[in-house]
Amino acid sequence: MPIHRLNHAVLYVRDVERSVAFYRDVLGFRAVTTGPGMAFLQAPDSNNDHDLGLFEIGAAAGPSPAGRSTVGLYHLAWEVDTLDELERLRGLLTGAGALVGASDHGTTKSLYGQDPDGLEFEIAWIIPADLLDDEARSARMRIGRLDLDREKARYGGQTRGGIGISISA
Repeated sequence: MPIHRLNHAVLYVRDVERSVAFYRDVLGFRAVTTGPGMAFLQAPDSNNDHDLGLFEIGAAAGPSPAGRSTVGLYHLAWEVDTLDELERLRGLLTGAGALVGASDHGTTKSLYGQDPDGLEFEIAWIIPADLLDDEARSARMRIGRLDLDREKARYGGQTRGGIGISISA
């Protein structure tokens, strides 16, 4: 049987309590297991045992050079159900000083953030398969400026994303 989804990711962080607070307060994750220097977190709508493992390596740890001087992971991406939720998270990320970008990838509308250690992540809303049109498909090969108001007017703030793509129709 082939791989069918990512179950969890594990990050090394400087301060596990600071990271737990960020993922909890900004993105809504909840701690399912914690211990000295470690925590396992679950995303708000997840049915995974945990989605994110955090392991503390100390305040002296340097930033990740991945993508600048070494190979490594660029970012993790989480999907949200609606454009209204994407907009809500944009406000929380902005308030936390963690929003570093927003992009329109045609079929995907994305926010980019950084956690307290500078590790980047993406939060995306995916156009449902039955709403994909030539404009969205042709824009897949570029990165444009995200205009959430335009996208909400076009698709609706409460339209459930990913149906027929990442979620069975």
